[in-house]
Amino acid sequence: MKFNSLEDYDLIMENVYGLVTIDMDGIVTYINRQVCDFCGIDYEWASSGRHVNEVFPFSKMTDTLKTGESSNMEFYHYNGITSASMRHPLIKDGEMIGVIEYDVFYDMEMVEAFVNNYIDLEEEIKYYKEAATNYQQTKYSIDNIVGKSVPMRNLKEKIRIVANGNSKVLITGETGTGKELVAHAIHNASKRRLRNFIKINAASLPESLAESELFGYVEGAFTGARKGGKKGKFELANHGTLFIDEINAMPLTLQPKLLRALQEGEIDRAGGTGSIPVDVRIIAATNKDLKEMVARGEFREDLYYRLNVVELEVPPLRERKEDIKELVDVFIEQQNNLLGKNVSGIEDKAIERLKKYDWPGNVRELQNIIEKSLNYVEGNTIKDADLSFSIGGQTPSIDKLKHYESPIETAKRSAERELILETLDKVGGNKSQAAKLLKISRPLLYQKMERLGIKGE
Repeated sequence: MKFNSLEDYDLIMENVYGLVTIDMDGIVTYINRQVCDFCGIDYEWASSGRHVNEVFPFSKMTDTLKTGESSNMEFYHYNGITSASMRHPLIKDGEMIGVIEYDVFYDMEMVEAFVNNYIDLEEEIKYYKEAATNYQQTKYSIDNIVGKSVPMRNLKEKIRIVANGNSKVLITGETGTGKELVAHAIHNASKRRLRNFIKINAASLPESLAESELFGYVEGAFTGARKGGKKGKFELANHGTLFIDEINAMPLTLQPKLLRALQEGEIDRAGGTGSIPVDVRIIAATNKDLKEMVARGEFREDLYYRLNVVELEVPPLRERKEDIKELVDVFIEQQNNLLGKNVSGIEDKAIERLKKYDWPGNVRELQNIIEKSLNYVEGNTIKDADLSFSIGGQTPSIDKLKHYESPIETAKRSAERELILETLDKVGGNKSQAAKLLKISRPLLYQKMERLGIKGE
């Protein structure tokens, strides 16, 4: 339908709430019936050439006549009515000929609805800003899980299915199989992917600090407590995912509080008096048989069943040796960047040797072996002889030793780097704890990390 008559345009203007126009003398040149009815004003009287301040004593339209500028939103209170209006100068042929005013809100319910929507929008904007910042907290997606073997294809399919839900997940598998990578992949494929992914290693938690690390504390909870208190991992992971690695090492004294958090969806800060609701998806991982630990009284049975809603087992490397070549290619690319190498591949004989090995340390051990080998490799291909320092405690041949500038220093450097990496991994990247375990100062640890090309993330 086209609007092409004066009646049509009059209909439009009658449906603009609070519409009033005045000329340069402040005389009302147009007022619609809606605003008159709303304010209890006689339409015939108001539209008979009255001054705007006679019709609306509270009006500020004459202010715009003086300034020639549009107004910000103005709130009016008249006859028990609250409204909010906007004013703009009317310009014709480059000159101001009057002012127009109209209502944005014409009752408090509309104002309240707007305020609530604004608050929601502000929260949404804040959420997306935080999401953009926190997105990098998860380093890996399902695409980073390497392997096309049947066990790995099955695992990836299970991850895709599990990620769609909200159930707790227990990831089992031997040390070095890549359980944390699976946790990252679940989070990144889930509806919570733009929220926080918080991880904590239960084995690295001193029992005295475990409660405050998980649940936080209030100001004054104990000597040395931070002013204002501190959020724990549960609060930091609210609306996101909390990954608890080595859940088997969770102190028994803390397990009842963890169970309550899982059952009730709320936590209590240390020293606090009230409960805090949390919406957290729990992913736990273990390299121990929790059923056996339950039988020995080392792990709570009710907590085990609460955690083990969905179980994902990560297969050991010895059960998927057909993935070794693909894994090696990925590790070579990673270590080239870290070590400044330009290795392009590995010879078939070396791959066959890797496939004959039993891999007690799984994928992590393979990664370490490739890193060690890149320290010795000459040319752009890893050869069987380059694996000599790494597998089975063998030593390189005399001919191979001749090519190393300093064979002992090279081996020491490789072993030192591996030890630091394994220690950092064990304590969840905590530099202070790693330095303590290595019996060196924290500054010295940083120096060694820099010298050995270990990133301090």
